[in-house]
Amino acid sequence: MGSNYKLTYNVDMVFCIDCTGSMDNIIEIVKTNALNFYNDVTNTMAAKNKHITQLRVRVVAFRDYVADGADAMMVTDFFRLPQDAATFEKCVRSLRADGGGDDPEDGLEALAYAIKSKWDTEGMKRRQVIVVWTDAATHPLGFGMNSGFYPKGMARDIRELSSWWGNAQEKGLMDRNAKRLLLFAPDAPDWNVISRNWDNVLHFPSEAGNGLQNLDYEEIINVIANSL
Repeated sequence: MGSNYKLTYNVDMVFCIDCTGSMDNIIEIVKTNALNFYNDVTNTMAAKNKHITQLRVRVVAFRDYVADGADAMMVTDFFRLPQDAATFEKCVRSLRADGGGDDPEDGLEALAYAIKSKWDTEGMKRRQVIVVWTDAATHPLGFGMNSGFYPKGMARDIRELSSWWGNAQEKGLMDRNAKRLLLFAPDAPDWNVISRNWDNVLHFPSEAGNGLQNLDYEEIINVIANSL
């Protein structure tokens, strides 16, 4: 294999971003990092002779169905980068940190939305990456099901959500070899259940209720590039 050989990747990423009030001191940093992802990841991968031929990014912004109703979940289609960069930037910059009610939020519902994305199935090598940014524990799945805005077809509990991830390929959801989950979340229920029991997960614990300021952005980029 020649030294000029490059691995080429079709990469899909879904950013699940906690937009509750406790994220107020860090949401602008998270937004800036999300907007820098395309250039930073592609440049870091290029240094490793990995080339992204297609990168698509989807946003799932989450709060709490009980406390926030219609504002509990904002889910976009995939943006193709760099072609849709301006629209993607407008979407990300519109995110604001407010609401959320009590400390646990509906992060598991956001993760479920991400898993059920319409992932790309083309390309020589594929990566399907979900990145979760939150400083809060999660409600049990279904906590907000009495809200009129709660989605249909949601996993009933953490066990069913775990089966979505563990049997993703059989269920037609994700490619077994392509899937990756990066958690920037507290060591708290149910994030720690996921990090201990799901495959292809990297968990960087944040301090519950205190934002994500202990995470180093360059380290995150290197982790993502190395996981591709």
